[in-house]
Amino acid sequence: MISLGGMSTQVAVKLFDATRDKQLDLVANDALNARQIEAFQERIGDIKSAKEFVADTEVYTFVMRAFDLEDQIFGKAMIRKVLESNSDEPSALVNRLSNPKIKEMYDTLGFAPGGGRSFNFNRTGWQDEVIDRFKERIVLNSAGEENEGARIALEFKSKAGEINSWLDVLKDADLGSFMRRALGVPNEAIGVDLDRQIALFEQKFDIEKLKDPAEVDKLVSRFSAIFDAVEGVSSASNTVLSLMQGAVSIGQGSSFTAATINIPTITGGYSASSIYR
Repeated sequence: MISLGGMSTQVAVKLFDATRDKQLDLVANDALNARQIEAFQERIGDIKSAKEFVADTEVYTFVMRAFDLEDQIFGKAMIRKVLESNSDEPSALVNRLSNPKIKEMYDTLGFAPGGGRSFNFNRTGWQDEVIDRFKERIVLNSAGEENEGARIALEFKSKAGEINSWLDVLKDADLGSFMRRALGVPNEAIGVDLDRQIALFEQKFDIEKLKDPAEVDKLVSRFSAIFDAVEGVSSASNTVLSLMQGAVSIGQGSSFTAATINIPTITGGYSASSIYR
């Protein structure tokens, strides 16, 4: 994996984008990852219930990592109860959890109510989607280990196409953090009731614009500049820029152009006191 440590957020994101496909290939070709992918492909089709799913530690761990739930792996009993619950019932456990990643995994696995067999597991296309998610997650987590700004920005880019409402943003810690920085909404807004938070964001940005990749890139550039200015991250050095130019040849041949963004007043936007008026 390519290290993003010591870089500005903007340069780190550009480097990641330029080398993303190559890094995904490296993940797939790693011996340990390759064995885990093979085990998933060989055994997932034979699993007939949520009980069997959590009992197969290798397959279960693979899927949990794919959905960025590695910190929940040892909660097998709870995960089984979630997968056996019926999302059509408002009081179901899956509907009462605050972690959107668990709900996303629940929907993707598609167990029948009560944890019965999922008809997804024997579909090659479905298996490929989970494998791609697994590889993407390893690359994203590795990229974010040494660069917090890049981690948040890359998480946003990976999820932007799936955002349909401000509620989708606010229930995800990374998306909320990204949008507050990019739009100038102070962290104190977290303490305000949900409806008022949504109203604040609606005044600042039309969520429908996230369907446009150009608008996503603009937000990432703005977030990167603000994050680096506030956190005291230095701008890219000539050494880092040289790495960027070399990284293009490692990736898929895409070009890289360094960009700058002017932010007249980083502290502009909402003040903490104005939120509570």
